[in-house]
Amino acid sequence: MPPTGTTLHLPNGQTTTVSPIFGGLAFKANDLNIHQSIFPPGWSIIINTSDGDANDDSPLDEREQLFGSKKKPTHRFTRPTLYNDNLYISTISNPSNTDFKPATSPTRQIAMMLWATLWWYFHQPAPSPHLTKDVNLKTPEEGRPKGQWKINIKREGIFKGKKLLPKLERMGIIASEESCVGATWNEKSGEGWTKMFVSQCSFWQLDARIFLFTLPPTHSSPFPGASPHPSRPGSPNREATPLPSPKYDGPQGEAPQGLWSPHSPGPFASGSHLPTFYPPAPPQYVFTNSIRHPLRPKPPAQGVTLYTRYIPSCSQYLSFRTASLSPKAPVYRGPTSGGSGATPNFLPPHSGVSQATLPSMTNLNIHPCDTDLLHDWMNQPRVASFWGCQGPIEVQEKFLTDALNDKHSFPVIGCWDGKPFGYFEIYWVKEDKLGRYVTGRESSHYDRGFHALVGEQEFRGAHRVKVWMSALVHHCWLADLRTQRVLCEPRVDNKK
Repeated sequence: MPPTGTTLHLPNGQTTTVSPIFGGLAFKANDLNIHQSIFPPGWSIIINTSDGDANDDSPLDEREQLFGSKKKPTHRFTRPTLYNDNLYISTISNPSNTDFKPATSPTRQIAMMLWATLWWYFHQPAPSPHLTKDVNLKTPEEGRPKGQWKINIKREGIFKGKKLLPKLERMGIIASEESCVGATWNEKSGEGWTKMFVSQCSFWQLDARIFLFTLPPTHSSPFPGASPHPSRPGSPNREATPLPSPKYDGPQGEAPQGLWSPHSPGPFASGSHLPTFYPPAPPQYVFTNSIRHPLRPKPPAQGVTLYTRYIPSCSQYLSFRTASLSPKAPVYRGPTSGGSGATPNFLPPHSGVSQATLPSMTNLNIHPCDTDLLHDWMNQPRVASFWGCQGPIEVQEKFLTDALNDKHSFPVIGCWDGKPFGYFEIYWVKEDKLGRYVTGRESSHYDRGFHALVGEQEFRGAHRVKVWMSALVHHCWLADLRTQRVLCEPRVDNKK
């Protein structure tokens, strides 16, 4: 169980405190009075672990036939198991209707809570993948077959509604191996909806933009809804007179980059306060160098953040944004860890303001522009030997211009807590020169690949490489669910 006051960092920069309670956990939002609030302010879950297989379909024994029960004894959840953990949402704390308009879809609210809960669960230490049931105990663990890490969703608490679980299943957040209609005509029986689960592999392919959204404030709310900057509201206004919303005073034509602002181009920006995920368009085919491939969607615009995630092992936020030719560095208004170099925390306890979103030295616009970054990185001997792009700044400017004009790839800058650390190129394999060496199959239409360089010495190291590499792969999975492979082709003399 997590210690009291564990902070859960969601990918849109919002934070939630997770605390143990009797029988489960309580989730309490820390950001109620900034960036339009997370919904809801809090909820609680019941989570426990079953002895034996929670989904055991073996015939009832004599005692189970006598008492009519197949229930397995449960005990307090302490650490994840491979498939014996059970979870359901027990209570919800809704925000005041005086301050926020009720969400139009209660199902999406519950889906958001379940998704945030699973975000916490699948960040816990992973259990051993090796099976123990029906396996010779003398077989070494490494020789045993592997199973899939999953958690069972119980039809209890909030999930008792007869239509809720079917809706969550259609949204893709839960699943069942009972893929049949069922012979029971009574909808209240719950047949076919008692063995729902969420697997780790499917969860990490769910785009957070499907589930994370905000509530629009009412006219009398003290929480402004159009603020492009994280800010503390003034005193509550209960006179039903609209409060003026802060305006963006930045340079003309330069939009704020906040991940949560309704008026910014970040991945979670929504003026309508709705989820910002859109499915990929139906395929249309074109030819490039006599290679037939799907017409590719346009990448995010220059300077726009396309991926963000808090990395617990590094205690920092990792993000990727499209590279920019602007003479000024793109402004980073995303979340930071509030660690080294951050503004000291002078906020009173339980103020409701997230320290991660306040202005600090880590999110001020004091970094070089992307062309200057590439000029520095490409002229480092270890980088120049592989990329061959050393020389005066005009060389890197042409290099970046060509990359931005490429139809099958786009350039990306990686950042730790908003500080650029590396350059990446994400490309489609089919029309790349690598594509001619990959065996042809229909799914290869959506295979992705990437090139990478880390230019900042402080962010080198095997652990960080593993983190940003898996994050790039994760982005490729989320960008198009039809992507089945992500390739990387280091040079033969690259010993690392």
